Amino acid sequence: MKIHEYQGKSLFRQFGIPTVEGHVAFSVHEALDAARQLPGPLWVVKAQIHAGGRGKGGGVKLARSLDEVKQHAAAILGMQLITRQTGPGGQKVRRLYVENGCAIAREMYLGMLLDRDRGRIVVMASTEGGVNIEEVARDTPDLIHKVWIDPAVGLQAFQSRQLAFALRLTGKQVGQFGKLLAGLYRMYIDKDCSLLEVNPLVVTTDDQVLALDAKVNFDDNAIYRQPDVLAMRDLDEEDPKEIEAGKFELNYIQLEGNVGCLVNGAGLAMATMDILKYYGGEPANFLDVGGGATAEKVTAAFKIILSDPSVHAIFVNIFGGIMKCDTIATGVVQAAREVGLDRPLVVRLEGTNVELGRQLLAESGLPIVSALDMKDGAQKAVAAARAHAAHAAHAGAPAAAHA
Repeated sequence: MKIHEYQGKSLFRQFGIPTVEGHVAFSVHEALDAARQLPGPLWVVKAQIHAGGRGKGGGVKLARSLDEVKQHAAAILGMQLITRQTGPGGQKVRRLYVENGCAIAREMYLGMLLDRDRGRIVVMASTEGGVNIEEVARDTPDLIHKVWIDPAVGLQAFQSRQLAFALRLTGKQVGQFGKLLAGLYRMYIDKDCSLLEVNPLVVTTDDQVLALDAKVNFDDNAIYRQPDVLAMRDLDEEDPKEIEAGKFELNYIQLEGNVGCLVNGAGLAMATMDILKYYGGEPANFLDVGGGATAEKVTAAFKIILSDPSVHAIFVNIFGGIMKCDTIATGVVQAAREVGLDRPLVVRLEGTNVELGRQLLAESGLPIVSALDMKDGAQKAVAAARAHAAHAAHAGAPAAAHA
């Protein structure tokens, strides 16, 4: 789960992490009121969406007067902000954060997340903070310094100093950084975070170390014990299909391909996406119905896939263990009949009750293509998606094109 910058900074302040004062606004009028509550004479008007790179996309503007605050707020609110992380469709801006300006002497980067290879939280810091940190990570990774935190003892003072010196901090900046990093670590643990990122972390001209941004993600598996965090959830920032999948406890992630996938088990789902790409296809989603899904869950999953207009074929790939093949077949048939199957459907079943599952599909009267194995299913699904996409493009072409 993700939250907005202003929400992240409110949590930062709870853990003693210094930030710049600011206020959220949902209208131009509220943005002006927010600016009037701040000292000025410099303000920053920031778009609030669940994506980075807002400045490059035109979502962060400096204002040197209240008139400029009004102009920037009017321009940013309601815009479709496109960044590297939003994808080509962008994200609509529905709220702003109006923040007091500060005199920046240096910008740095600071991040904290779980290193799954080592089973420890890793803290990453770089002197090259700001809008081009992705390029730094790609082109000059040696400029990113790391320390790993032993969960048995927690963050140690020497590790904070090590990173502070790597960031070329001096004097009282070292102590300020240590307190800030300790607060971030406490927040990461106490709030079940999966990512904390401050970009930029700044040193001001009056020698203050401040968190000028806040990117915070949380572990979905632990969100049940963080009711205050769950209250911050903004459904407008999430894919409606992913929200619907969550209601049925389905693991669904929207992708950019044209072959819809319905699979049981995360490992098999990953393998299914891999084999589709191997045979020239592109998966439209990751969808794991789980090992013990009911026919109702399978029906819901099928409907979610069919609601995506970019899907030109569906590949159902099931290995029945706990999940029985006849349960999957019942759900697929039920969903196809309810919504009207208008796209090719390829089904590969194997495992418990496989013959019964295949019989249910064969007797359904639906145009379902059976597959012998994963290879056969993937090839048939990719070919079906291409044929359906070509047919749809031809059918939608102007009349002159048929002359």
